[in-house]
Amino acid sequence: MDSMLIYNIGHLITPQTSGQKGLAGAAMQKIQVLADAAVLVENGIITRIGDSSTMKSLVFVAESLTEHFEYTSSTQTKPPIVQMLDAQGMVALPGFVDSHTHTVFGGHRANEFAMRSAGKTYQEIAASGGGILSTMNATRAASAEELYTIASKRLHDMLRHGTTTVEIKSGYGLNTASELKMLEVVAELQRSHPMTIIPTFLGAHAFPPEFQGDVHNRNRYIDIIINEMLPTVKERGLAQFCDIFCEQNYFSLEQTERILNAALELGFKLKLHADQLSSSGASELGVRLGAVSVDHLECTTESGVQAIASSTTIATALPGASLFLNHPYPPVRRLIDAGATVALATDFNPGSSMTYSMPMMMTLACTQMQITPEEALTAATLNGATALELAYERGSLEVGKQADMLLCDIPDWRFCAYHFGTNPISMIIKNGKVVSTV
Repeated sequence: MDSMLIYNIGHLITPQTSGQKGLAGAAMQKIQVLADAAVLVENGIITRIGDSSTMKSLVFVAESLTEHFEYTSSTQTKPPIVQMLDAQGMVALPGFVDSHTHTVFGGHRANEFAMRSAGKTYQEIAASGGGILSTMNATRAASAEELYTIASKRLHDMLRHGTTTVEIKSGYGLNTASELKMLEVVAELQRSHPMTIIPTFLGAHAFPPEFQGDVHNRNRYIDIIINEMLPTVKERGLAQFCDIFCEQNYFSLEQTERILNAALELGFKLKLHADQLSSSGASELGVRLGAVSVDHLECTTESGVQAIASSTTIATALPGASLFLNHPYPPVRRLIDAGATVALATDFNPGSSMTYSMPMMMTLACTQMQITPEEALTAATLNGATALELAYERGSLEVGKQADMLLCDIPDWRFCAYHFGTNPISMIIKNGKVVSTV
């Protein structure tokens, strides 16, 4: 049996939960703090948590690579031999869960960053040939091998910043061959990278140039999504979620509902880019169709807030996009006060949120959306896992879950949000194995 005892943890910090779902409303404040803690991991699963002295007395220790064993328990049955990892008084947190990213893409859009700095809006840049279609051209031109290489490097950097689970969307191919190419790259990353990776199909990210123009042309592209892309993606098992960018000049509420209903019939779970640039009723639509999450929400009205709060749909806030585009922030304080389950994610993408730092998202959540560090931690871990339907195995440090743990050399766990612009992570443990030391 592959076992490890992580001991001498200064403080173990985790959302306080029963393990099967996220925390909503006032419960997002519930953080469990255990001083001088130790965690026993067996075959990647947390099997026991307690104080260091008690936990050390319960294990039969193989020290380093020698054959010298210690056994101090009075019990008659010897527990399994375990590896020992001294946390040296560091803070232990659950691995971050980034539940909304666009990690696989070709090229970059630094030129558009300069244009926005000079006063151009996101919509003006898109109308001039930039935006999503610019990245579409670069992604179509890139080989699968090129996309894999650069995405693998991005995942490595994400992991170094504490993200142990990530969702990756397609959406920069916008034709069947290129969308499948992106999702095949994600599938290869799932096989080769230690992070947990969840794929999402986002063929309805924008209308490609060959289907721009009148309603007839746009409906032809929607037909391809419904009749060609979705069935092929499902048949090949390349995605479990379907997402759509529901927005003015992108996909209307009616078009969005048509595609989502087709996805539901094929067995996809639903996500939705909702109310980012304008209020369209997308949040309410997502709730009505049982979406696992509705994301962005910068322009969500009180009706949308109440609809989300009265449902099991997760509200995923993406403060990096608000910062990068100088747009309003989503009404997270109102959502939590209304009883919603809120997650935080980076929205990592080349045009509107060129970051994969979850600690920075916590900082923005606390300073710009008026939530507490406790709520931000829950949103960045357990509730993110809930937005990917993984809360039963990830997102918190508790018995029965996969051992995804961050060790941080900081004096107080709140430094993750407080000391912004830095990387607080010293060691990453993924599925019970040390996979990175920063």
